[in-house]
Amino acid sequence: MIYRFRVILDDQEDVFRDIEIKASATAEDFNNAIIQAFGFDGGEMASFYISDEEWNQGEEIALFDMNEGESDVRIMAEASLDDIVSEKNRNLIYVYDFFSMWTFLIELAEIAEPQEGISYPNLMFAHGVLPDSPPDKVFEAEEEDNNGFDDFNDFDDLDDHSFDNYDDLWN
Repeated sequence: MIYRFRVILDDQEDVFRDIEIKASATAEDFNNAIIQAFGFDGGEMASFYISDEEWNQGEEIALFDMNEGESDVRIMAEASLDDIVSEKNRNLIYVYDFFSMWTFLIELAEIAEPQEGISYPNLMFAHGVLPDSPPDKVFEAEEEDNNGFDDFNDFDDLDDHSFDNYDDLWN
């Protein structure tokens, strides 16, 4: 089976790539196909996140395990695409370069039979030019009102403690 994906840069401009890849390929193979399709150098960390229809970020599938055994993280090289996506679970979020936060929305568009004479992965279609820098992101925490504190003046009604001595913190 062949999966046909649309990989869309999370931006207001239309920048996307249509990539087809074997369903049995690993997430690492798909990561490499995306890197090539968008012209990245491939030297940065990346992760896929399983997503629902509303693009809520779910389980992470990382390029490398950076948790040093603290938690179980799925690794791209060990996860096949047919274990990650299906007709029911069609969406992924892909983040490349965690310092720049290039973020892509990926949707499984079609499941097809392989065609003779085509090598996979295959870049089927490219639309738009990748900007020089990733689009600005507004994260949900930035939109909130600081957990109810409009500014630091809300701390004025706290008891007047002198914090010259750390013991005063516990009194």
